[in-house]
Amino acid sequence: MTDSRFGARAALLCLALAAVGSAPGSGEDLDRPPFGAPGSPVQLRESDPGLKRALKFAEDRYNLGSNAMHVRRVSKFISASKQLVKGIRYTITVEMSNTQCKKSAMLRTCDFYPEPHQLKREVCLFEVWDIPWQGTSTLLKQKCQATEEPRPRETNKVEDLHPSAGQPLEQASAQLLGQFKEFMVKYNKVYSSQEEADRRLQIFHENLKTAEKIQSMDQGSAEYGVTKFSDLTEEEFRSTYLNPLLSQWTLHRPMKPAALARGPAPASWDWREHGAVSAVKNQGMCGSCWAFSVIGNIEGQWFLKNGTLLSLSEQELVDCDRVDHACGGGLPSNAYEAIEKLGGLETESDYSYAGHKQRCGFASGKVAAYINTSMELSKDENEISAWLAKNGPVSVALNAFAMQFYRRGVSHPLKIFCNPWMIDHAVLLVGYGERKGIPFWAIKNSWGEDYGEQGYYYLYKGSNLCGINKMCSSAVVN
Repeated sequence: MTDSRFGARAALLCLALAAVGSAPGSGEDLDRPPFGAPGSPVQLRESDPGLKRALKFAEDRYNLGSNAMHVRRVSKFISASKQLVKGIRYTITVEMSNTQCKKSAMLRTCDFYPEPHQLKREVCLFEVWDIPWQGTSTLLKQKCQATEEPRPRETNKVEDLHPSAGQPLEQASAQLLGQFKEFMVKYNKVYSSQEEADRRLQIFHENLKTAEKIQSMDQGSAEYGVTKFSDLTEEEFRSTYLNPLLSQWTLHRPMKPAALARGPAPASWDWREHGAVSAVKNQGMCGSCWAFSVIGNIEGQWFLKNGTLLSLSEQELVDCDRVDHACGGGLPSNAYEAIEKLGGLETESDYSYAGHKQRCGFASGKVAAYINTSMELSKDENEISAWLAKNGPVSVALNAFAMQFYRRGVSHPLKIFCNPWMIDHAVLLVGYGERKGIPFWAIKNSWGEDYGEQGYYYLYKGSNLCGINKMCSSAVVN
């Protein structure tokens, strides 16, 4: 983990404020994808050839600089991006694990330890500067943190919490400690050691500042502050709960367009009031939001066609969708196709959610619902409203910029903060309306009922905010 983790979103806020002040009208540029702009980061797929070379270089340098006896290799790809800066700068986050190969053996293939207790893992952030025309690469940064540590006395007592000597929060206020205590009790937080508790207190403090900045610039009625994610860095939150594949537009499978709804949309609509929405679910520490978004849509479509609201299985998609990446992210368009090929969906009770990938256990004899095809909706918000009111909840995706610290109200971040092309979270659109004159979309999230307003997020409606209109789709049940 890099030491700059605390300031990434805050730095963006400061830079964006400067841009707002110096470049009137620049918000329109956000409606174009951020490809080709000098210095702008572009998210990468694991299969990118340049990324593969950069990662192999970083892996080799890591092992050269390590005094460990055994070679370590990448065991899990988390995320990566590149920037054009007099060459190409790659920023790569991966999990590294030790293999059974000693460095002195110089073997071409090295297997990881099969026994979990012998598999030592680290999450590493590498920055590699590559100049292809010169044939040179440089490792600019390497920051690693063990994911499995010795487990001393666990701490969930705030009397034990005190910033360690030399820590930035050495002079932590009683008010801050009180807030952190309340947070730990409310969300049942337990840390593995005193050092980890101190670290989480520091992250919590930085996140309070970030939430205050977001609050001060929100244009709606939202309240931001302490949530169950307040002890996570931005990087941890993104890699655990969000879905970077959604912004990889080249991966999207073309879908047939949906017919436009006849007539204008009603002034407001909420499918929760009409029985088409199941209870809020929790994806846990798994980037499976894509599965929850699609399943929520299909639950609504099945209800509208058959009159029965079923809670269907997200785990079936996590396990059996061979195109998407389970907890590593996925695309709704792929998920619909996977369900068609499988022949349908089991219920939640027959194929329950585990929060991690398992062997596919789909049984065709237990199919409770099916779909015939899928389609993509218009990108016009008025058309989306009209279609939703007539046809049911809609699978959508958005940029989750303001969601980590959202508590309640209608969220309306400045557009420059919430780039519509950097979509990273799939959700379910269940309705729309107004609160005290502020138009909103009602969004069913998949982070449990203890998030937001009983599990729901409300986003300003009317300016394509956070890319809410970019990826609207639905299954078709004939």
